Amino acid sequence: MTARIIIPGRLARAGVASRHPVAYAGVKFLEAVHRADGEPLVVAPRELNEEAARRLLGHADGLLLIGGPDVNADLYGSRQGPHDYPAPKIEDRFEIALVQIAIKMQVPTVAICRGMQVVNVALGGTLQQHLTGTDLQAHSAPGFPKPPAGTIGPLNEITLSPDSRLARVFDATVLHGACSHHQAIDRLGDGLHVVGTTADGTIEAFEHDRAPLVAVQWHPEDTAAQDPRQQRIFDVLVEKALAQTAL
Repeated sequence: MTARIIIPGRLARAGVASRHPVAYAGVKFLEAVHRADGEPLVVAPRELNEEAARRLLGHADGLLLIGGPDVNADLYGSRQGPHDYPAPKIEDRFEIALVQIAIKMQVPTVAICRGMQVVNVALGGTLQQHLTGTDLQAHSAPGFPKPPAGTIGPLNEITLSPDSRLARVFDATVLHGACSHHQAIDRLGDGLHVVGTTADGTIEAFEHDRAPLVAVQWHPEDTAAQDPRQQRIFDVLVEKALAQTAL
């Protein structure tokens, strides 16, 4: 059997590649799931009630929330700032609905970068809307949010709690992850606990207390092809999704 991993897609306008708007996911995410012998299923965002979210997740074994634009600030009680580049709201609502039902259904879930921020907002948390000065430089690639093609962010040292699930996933308590974000977790959402930070105190990883959900702020997909340790988060997601056991 092959584990089916739902990936909520990003939306883009019609252009040279398609006469119609498209839903897509970055190839590096897809390749990482393929290397883990999973099958990524990119799903177009749409309005979901609880019943529809349950049906959709019932067709899959796991959920992967990927990087992308900012979560709309009004969803966590703030106003759009000058540095925000928000996603279409349908993307936010779609992913939030999936997170909330995945937790209820105990669906193995990994959230990356924007995905981590979506989880936090879905559970009542807030975001720091813009890192400034040296903090921003330390967590983003040159030219962010539009760095040159192929550029990855700085490889920051991240310390994981020794007793955390993610320390077991990565088989390490210290690792280096490619960071590329200008926002960060502020107030933590319900049921979440921090398990990873950088030296400046930025939250880089959390886990859910009761659900098989883990999240990282850095981009393991950027280096997973060359770094087996970073690939492990995708390997373990597929393994646990297939077995329907907790991350």
